[in-house]
Amino acid sequence: MSSSDNRHSPAVRSLSVIRDEIVTCARCERLRTYCLHIATEKKAAHRHDVYWGRPVPGFGDPLARVLVLALAPAAHGANRTGRVFTGDGPGGSSDFLMRAMHSAGFANMPTSRHPDDGLRLKDAYIAAAVRCAPPDNQPTTGEIAACHTHLSAEFDALPQVRVVVALGRIGFDAAVRLLGERGVTWRPKPAFGHGVVYAAPHGPALIASYHPSRQNTNTGVLTPPMIASVFRKAARLAQR
Repeated sequence: MSSSDNRHSPAVRSLSVIRDEIVTCARCERLRTYCLHIATEKKAAHRHDVYWGRPVPGFGDPLARVLVLALAPAAHGANRTGRVFTGDGPGGSSDFLMRAMHSAGFANMPTSRHPDDGLRLKDAYIAAAVRCAPPDNQPTTGEIAACHTHLSAEFDALPQVRVVVALGRIGFDAAVRLLGERGVTWRPKPAFGHGVVYAAPHGPALIASYHPSRQNTNTGVLTPPMIASVFRKAARLAQR
């Protein structure tokens, strides 16, 4: 069965139902404890904010042809705002990513600061391999596996996806598993490398990218032209 056939199955649930399941998930005690601790202690710059503190669902266009798959919410970003890649401040990964998506036509604005900022995605949907902020940005293999059900459900509810942009090694590994479960095969098996494109005879194409974390962007490992190139490739592939 192709990924397209699978996602048109009557068993596929709506994104709104899946969102509710994600937000109320309590499978990983370590992650839930950490997120609630962060939401209580807060960061000094956000001490007056009410933190989201719950698992974070995906965000974007339900008819997206491009799925952007990242690692996990940031402790004081999406764990605070409740929207993926939102609110980690100027110079953070949120704005870095959104500038690239905006330049490629996937976003109506180049910043992502808070859930009511007017940001809309067109032809793109952003999700994460793990839906709770992990300590030191390091989820365990068990936590990644436990959260895969949410990623799988969201993907199956996105019937038009033709391209998956995987941000970082964990996002890439999750994408390879996700597509492999739906019969997508590559020869040879995909290996992570920035800007590498893997196309298959059936199913979505896969594009790898370094993650837009401050560790990568502040050191020049990932530059604005590098990530912009990834989304230009995604736009071209989505239109084929």
